[in-house]
Amino acid sequence: MALFNFRRKDDTATATGSLEAFLKGYSIEVMPRTAEKVEDFRDILPRGTRVYIAHIDGTPIEDMVATARRITGEGFAVMPHFPARIIKDKATLFDWVARYRDVGVEQGLLLAGGVAQPVGDFHSSMQLLESGAFTGFKRLHVAGHPEGNKDIDPDGSDRMVMEAARWKSAFAERTDAQMAMATQFCFEAQPVIDWVNRLQAEGVKLPVHIGIAGPAKLQTLIKFAIACGVGPSLRVLQKRAMDVTKLLLPYEPTEILQDLAAHKAANPGFGIEQVHFFPLGGIKTNAQWVTEHGGASGVPASATA
Repeated sequence: MALFNFRRKDDTATATGSLEAFLKGYSIEVMPRTAEKVEDFRDILPRGTRVYIAHIDGTPIEDMVATARRITGEGFAVMPHFPARIIKDKATLFDWVARYRDVGVEQGLLLAGGVAQPVGDFHSSMQLLESGAFTGFKRLHVAGHPEGNKDIDPDGSDRMVMEAARWKSAFAERTDAQMAMATQFCFEAQPVIDWVNRLQAEGVKLPVHIGIAGPAKLQTLIKFAIACGVGPSLRVLQKRAMDVTKLLLPYEPTEILQDLAAHKAANPGFGIEQVHFFPLGGIKTNAQWVTEHGGASGVPASATA
């Protein structure tokens, strides 16, 4: 029996290569107020990185558009959120789209939004897709929920979530825009693998951009996980919180990403297309982690100029 469980050099190289490939083309999420803390995104993000701009209820559209203009000007593809439940009416939606077009935006994430009651005419991303407002956009993403969503399925099932996923997949087949499903963040690989496989079995053809929480304090992650309704994989954080040796150490997404990367390498047809980071511990911290772990996939644009 072996006394020590050392990983062989070729195993380490394989794991590193799989992770680098899995992180290629990753995206990241900012808000106007967090973007202000970054002097130049070219110093922290790889060339061509897609940058989502989260639209939190109460954020003026002027701030959103100004942030989109700034980040687009630094050479990155910008994807603002369009939360249905905070958009008053069709005229408002078309106005927002026109403002974004004026600063070079051609992509959007369409989602229901985190407010309980709609402020106007829209309550779902499907209504936004059918509005006609996004004609000519090159890419449209929709939300995915690997662990369900109690706002959509209060009974704890995922019946309505899966029905919506099938509808969005069918819509993707009749639009010229590239579509994908960007998910809520998760902390454990196996539930994600099971969910992605189930999507494929259900005939949902949308590629998945899996949500991953970036490095952060454990307390911060638990707070966000509870607020966002992350379910089964929350136990990973709770278990970690009970380990005194890990309680004060920052969480890093190394394990879940290595597990997913290994699965993708072994199953090339697996439905995850890209990684999408939620930088809950800070944009710079998240980007630095990818630079340190992602090889060529994490090299900032300014370092390759």
